[in-house]
Amino acid sequence: MRIAIATLAVLAAPVSASASQWQFDSAHTSAQFAVRHLMVSTVRGAFSGITGTATFDDKDFTKSTVQVTIPASSVDTREPKRDTHLKSADFFDVEKFPTITFKSTKVTASGTDGKFKVEGDLTIHGVTKPVVLDVEMTPELKGPGGLRRGVSASTKVNRKEFGLMWNRSLEQGGVLVGDDVTIQIDAELVQAKS
Repeated sequence: MRIAIATLAVLAAPVSASASQWQFDSAHTSAQFAVRHLMVSTVRGAFSGITGTATFDDKDFTKSTVQVTIPASSVDTREPKRDTHLKSADFFDVEKFPTITFKSTKVTASGTDGKFKVEGDLTIHGVTKPVVLDVEMTPELKGPGGLRRGVSASTKVNRKEFGLMWNRSLEQGGVLVGDDVTIQIDAELVQAKS
């Protein structure tokens, strides 16, 4: 389940004079996931309604922070019965755990302009685990509503580490649902007005 998340917020650290505030444009932001099915194919799905905020320190980007929130009930695999199952207590249990969140703890430049490693805490199903996102960011440009930036982030997680344990064994061996989930987030951010 690529994750994707409900509201990005800024960490409670002092904001430097060179920092700029950004908001996720939900209409142009998505989180996708992919997981193996029957050990032979890949099921892909997405989340929508993603919100969040980011603070970018333009003089030292490693001091930047980001927080994202994804409504778990927005899961969509283009198969209504499967989506209902994913929302149930067997998986996301959206009544009890309505959001998936990510809050950054560290940003490291990866040696290439616009590419970073972003460490942070990912919370799914009420369980929080550290993850590392590979992030690529476009330069800012002027667009509708103000300055905008594009961000792509990816990672891989083991769903069982987040308490998503449901599965079925197959008669010929193997299981119905794979454990490893690839997550891809593609976001468009707009600079917040002062």
